[in-house]
Amino acid sequence: MSAAVSGFGGGTIYYPNDTTKGTFAGVAVSPGYTGPESSVAWLGSRLASQGFVVITITTNSLYDQPAGRGRQLLAALDYLTERSPTQVRQRLDTTRLGVVGHSMGGGGALQAASSRTTLKAAVPLAPWNAVKNWSGIRTPTLIVGGTTDAIAPVGTHSLPFYNSMTGARERAFADVTGAGHFAFIREDPVIGALVVSWLKRFLDGDSRYAPFVTDPAGVSRFLCSCPYAD
Repeated sequence: MSAAVSGFGGGTIYYPNDTTKGTFAGVAVSPGYTGPESSVAWLGSRLASQGFVVITITTNSLYDQPAGRGRQLLAALDYLTERSPTQVRQRLDTTRLGVVGHSMGGGGALQAASSRTTLKAAVPLAPWNAVKNWSGIRTPTLIVGGTTDAIAPVGTHSLPFYNSMTGARERAFADVTGAGHFAFIREDPVIGALVVSWLKRFLDGDSRYAPFVTDPAGVSRFLCSCPYAD
């Protein structure tokens, strides 16, 4: 794919096989600093199995900073909606798009949501960013940190990000019990459930997932500005 794209380094597209249920929301996922695309591959397969079209990206450089990763997430969404293979585009609802990222990719998800207000959902995972004020974000955003993360500690990253997002009507912060920084690069039932539930609620508008995003399991702390109980 890398020769066919612009603005990011390529990636892998995952999508549901079932074409009888209409179109699906689209999600772009970025790895973190020095992280290969394979570090977020588990999210590609997990999300596609739950009814999303997903592109996990290779960044232009392993060392790209959050702002660059945010631009690349948006470029990947543009590729999905405009230039991806026909079998992908025919499954995609271009009005329902979101971003996910790990570490500096999570910081990139914040950048993407801040710059493109039409995004319907964002989930930064163990996000790292030198910018602490995200009051301009309007996108429903779930920030997921880990209680034992020493690289992007929640006290200096996830929690200040959450507290700053005063412009987002729907925002939440979950601190996953026992999770370190690299718990997010492999299959994890708690993290997976958090990501899926948030995207199902805000990309698909599925109110059945509201209880899972207002009272999640496996977290030691949960904060939410969530006027969406049904």
